[in-house]
Amino acid sequence: MFFFNPMYFLFIAPALLLAFIAQIWLKSTYASAMKKPAPLSGAAAARHILDSAGLQDVRVEQIPGQLSDHYDPGAKVLRLSTDVYQSRSLGAVGIAAHEAGHAIQDAKHYAPLVLRNLAVPTASFGSSASWILLIIGMIFNFKYLILGGIILFGCVVVFQLINLPVEFDASARAKRVLVDLNIVPQEDMHVVRNMLYAAALTYVAATLQAVLTLLYYIMIYMGRRD
Repeated sequence: MFFFNPMYFLFIAPALLLAFIAQIWLKSTYASAMKKPAPLSGAAAARHILDSAGLQDVRVEQIPGQLSDHYDPGAKVLRLSTDVYQSRSLGAVGIAAHEAGHAIQDAKHYAPLVLRNLAVPTASFGSSASWILLIIGMIFNFKYLILGGIILFGCVVVFQLINLPVEFDASARAKRVLVDLNIVPQEDMHVVRNMLYAAALTYVAATLQAVLTLLYYIMIYMGRRD
C-alpha cells in the first residue's frame, strides 16, 4: 500500500523539514515572548482590541491547553489558553491580538474567512472520508474509489490554501492594532513579529504537506491507469 511506501515520506520530505523548523522556531519564539512583560494580560488586550473595534458582543473566555487559542465565529467567542489569558507578556498579547484579528475579519465579512468557514464541513468530511476511499480503492484496485478519495482530499488542500491568507491577514491586523492601541511599544514589536512569523510558517508547512500529498496520490493514480 502506498500509504506506507517510504517513497511517500521522501516525496513530502521538504514539507516535513519545513514543519520541523517551524515548530522549533515557534516554541523558541513563544517561550521567549512569554518572558517579556507587557502592560496588559492576554485577556485584557483581547477585550481592549475587540471593544476598540466595536465588538463588545464578542466574549473572551479561558480554556485549558497550550496554544489552543482560537476564535469561534459561530458562537462569537474568542477563547484563550490559560497561559495566554492570564499572562501579562508580549507573547500573550500577541496571540490574543491575532485571535482578535479573526473576530475583526468576521465582523468585516473578510472574504477568505467567509470562504474558509463555508469550506470547513467539506474539508472535515474530506479529511476522514478520503482515507477510507483510498484504502478500499487500493486494496481492491477500484480506480474510481481512488479517484474519489483524491477529489475529497483535494477539498482539504483547497481549505488549507484558503486558510493561508486568513492567518496572514489576522497577524497583520494584530501587529497594526498592538501599536495603534499602545499595547506594545514599537521597540518591542520585533518579539511579537518573530513569534507570529513562526506561527505562520507552521501553516505554510501544513499546506505544503497537503499539496505534496495530493500530488503523490495523483501520481500513484496515473501510474495505475497505465
